Amino acid sequence: MWIADNWKDYEVIDTSCGEKLERWGKYVLLRPDPQVIWNTPKRAKEWNQLNGHYHRSAKGGGEWEFFHLPDEWSIKYRDLSFHLKPFSFKHTGLFPEQAVNWDWFSKIIKEAAHPGKTLKVLNLFAYTGGATLAAAKAGASVTHVDASKGMVTWAKENAASSGLSDAPIRWLVDDCVKFVEREIRRGNTYDGIIMDPPSYGRGPKGEIWKIEDSIYPFIEQTCRLLTKDSLFFLINSYTTGLQPAVLTYMLNTAIVQKLGGQVTSSEIGLPVSSNGLILPCGASGRWTR
Repeated sequence: MWIADNWKDYEVIDTSCGEKLERWGKYVLLRPDPQVIWNTPKRAKEWNQLNGHYHRSAKGGGEWEFFHLPDEWSIKYRDLSFHLKPFSFKHTGLFPEQAVNWDWFSKIIKEAAHPGKTLKVLNLFAYTGGATLAAAKAGASVTHVDASKGMVTWAKENAASSGLSDAPIRWLVDDCVKFVEREIRRGNTYDGIIMDPPSYGRGPKGEIWKIEDSIYPFIEQTCRLLTKDSLFFLINSYTTGLQPAVLTYMLNTAIVQKLGGQVTSSEIGLPVSSNGLILPCGASGRWTR
């Protein structure tokens, strides 16, 4: 398992009874987590020091209960800064487990950098920009694509607070599938591609995305945008059916047979500070040259 264990401003304090107890900066949140199917003693003092608790409804969805929590606050990861605010559907605007992937591709970008060439990275389903900022900080020119105007605006705010307002980032509100199709027709290519597709979603014009039906043909299409000397391809999955072995098979079939290289896939996770265990948080597949 790849573990995001370099955080200072974030931690999973404990997990029990379908929920995870987290520290985001100086604030403590309690949120549902479908992986937490165990009921263990709640010994951490923070169980009784909550700033926010998301209550899951039996009918689906849920709502927040707040205790002295600001509307918005920030945390840092290395040199990056992220604005946080609770969504109506339990999220905060950041997936901390992805930091293990940020570190991975940032190292690749830095090691490949040389005078006279700027590496180009494409970030699809780019959300609030965690991967975009990490790639830009490492020295890449990034194209950031997300169907939500609000998410792109939020990502720009994160870039500004991270000192990356003037970084070579192209911000696009677009349907990722249609954008890739246009990029292929335009003949554009990238040295690295990142995608974090949702399990289900809709594009700006109501286009339906269902990951089990759409992901493999989309990977096949997207890998056509890799340069002949491309560096990496990263795909993340939070969908139960897309386990590491499935990600490996898809990347091997779509990329390795055409460009060579190698694929590794694994679960990703976050350390739980109260007991030393690891909370699983989905899976990632990585292709490298």
